[in-house]
Amino acid sequence: MNKSIVDRIKNSADGVYQKITHGDKPTMKLPIRSLSNVRYAPDEGYLQIQSKNKIRTLTVNTVKSFAQTLKMMSLSKNLVETDRHATKREAYYQSKNWGDAMFHEQPESDTVMDDVEAMLNVTREVMRFRPEEHGGAVAGKLIVVDKHRKTGEKIEIDCSRFGSGSYTVPSSVEHLQFKTKAKFILAIETGGMFDRLVEEDFFDDYNCVMISMGGVPSRACRRFIRRLSDENKLPVYAFTDGDPYGYMNIYRTLKVGSGNNAHLNRFFCVPQARYLGVTPQDIIDYTLPTHELKEQDIKRAQDAIRNDPFVQHYKTWQKAIEQMLKMKRRVEQQAFAKYGLDFVVREYLPTKLKNPEKFLP
Repeated sequence: MNKSIVDRIKNSADGVYQKITHGDKPTMKLPIRSLSNVRYAPDEGYLQIQSKNKIRTLTVNTVKSFAQTLKMMSLSKNLVETDRHATKREAYYQSKNWGDAMFHEQPESDTVMDDVEAMLNVTREVMRFRPEEHGGAVAGKLIVVDKHRKTGEKIEIDCSRFGSGSYTVPSSVEHLQFKTKAKFILAIETGGMFDRLVEEDFFDDYNCVMISMGGVPSRACRRFIRRLSDENKLPVYAFTDGDPYGYMNIYRTLKVGSGNNAHLNRFFCVPQARYLGVTPQDIIDYTLPTHELKEQDIKRAQDAIRNDPFVQHYKTWQKAIEQMLKMKRRVEQQAFAKYGLDFVVREYLPTKLKNPEKFLP
């Protein structure tokens, strides 16, 4: 049992109880979880939460959210003490037994869970809540050492021996161990490109570990990459579509985290990651087929230049995004298929990997 988290929950709840018994209004202090309350810390390599907080005071208007917060903490305490887990969806349905404090929609439950996470300054995984999102697919020169859930016996999983399939990152990765002699980690946006590289035996030819992020990488996926990289001193190269979503939602989240979860970015970001492509310059260099930027693409790119602390820190990223806006074009990873299904393996990636120092930060 994780006694530390149980003690934090007890102390927080006891603080509320003591104020009520003394006739005072109890309060809860929560960090403001938005981009307006973060800064990019280049030395640490991720978006850090700043000092702005919101104070929630127990009133007639807040009594329900107070009760929901305390009930969520109680559920977490019970899960830790009984060595069990609950999915976020199960936590939502558990609230149906909470009377007037129950949640009517899961987004309400998720928000309270995030608030408790921020207030206690621990991850929801430590609180024993699991997401239901896909953790990412893995193939390549890596043995993952897991353990049997009941016996504790160690199980070695060879990620190079899944045939046409792959290993799936579990929702909790802290207990995993790694054995590898790979030279780098390639984090890939789309399942289609990941499957293409598996089919072309890319990890065999270039001695690497390939991870499909499946869009914006889940927390488990980011934590898996971070631990694998840190513990084995492996560089991480990101390969996404060449559009604002690939740059600012997928890669930026992988590397420096997000504003909404800045209080936990130190656990889930991968500061050592570098951006391999697809870049706006690749469109020119390889004469790639493209699509016109959509209105939301333009808005996202302009917002990144104006407001994102990560982009504002790196002029190379500013120039790349400005180049994309000037071209008014976006490009997909699969665009290299114009030259044949194996072109990305035969030409593009080998050429790029010769000069990783030229990758975007």
